[in-house]
Amino acid sequence: MYDRSFFQSKLGQASLASIAAMTALIALSTQMQADPMIAFGPNGNAHLIEIA
Repeated sequence: MYDRSFFQSKLGQASLASIAAMTALIALSTQMQADPMIAFGPNGNAHLIEIA
């Protein structure tokens, strides 16, 4: 099913680019260790904001 002619087609090249992009995104997102940011409300209370 996945032979050389498939990967030479436009669909095959697009699938390889998609796999590479997803792999890079996963690799970069596992590197990020962001702590929640703290925002202060109008009354001075701190609120935790989670970065999505």
